[in-house]
Amino acid sequence: MNRHPPSSHRPAPGWLRGACRLLRYAWAAPWSLAGLILALPALLAGATARVTEGTLEVAGGRLGRAASRLPGALRFSAITFGHVILAIDHESLAPLRAHEQVHVRQYERWGPLFVPLYLGSSLAQLAAGRHPYLQNRFEREAVAKAGAGRPPGVAMTARHRPNRPD
Repeated sequence: MNRHPPSSHRPAPGWLRGACRLLRYAWAAPWSLAGLILALPALLAGATARVTEGTLEVAGGRLGRAASRLPGALRFSAITFGHVILAIDHESLAPLRAHEQVHVRQYERWGPLFVPLYLGSSLAQLAAGRHPYLQNRFEREAVAKAGAGRPPGVAMTARHRPNRPD
């Protein structure tokens, strides 16, 4: 006896899953290309590359030192561009991987629009007197889906505490 009604969900055929994956990579490709361009000097300066969960992770070498020289608001432990994740080193990336993978999915969803939307969300939070990173819609989604409280290494001042529903 058939236990499932005829309208039950069946997995998509393999060719369709492959075609959808290809479209997601193509939609995120402009920012993946930007990530590859940024990764090249890092690789030339001693960083190493790994492919993990469908992304290219580039970390180590002089990348950490270069990131530490950026102005405070631009410093990062890891940053994602499409399907490329840049990190100061592979050890620092390990606990951040789930968070960065949420950003990869966001690039797949929003494609070339992701960075302008991300910056727009940060500007809206700043204009409202909130923290432009911690209150950014895309960062909040990444924190929620990655299962972490807040990204490591981010100081929070009383002025920039997340909004809490009353």
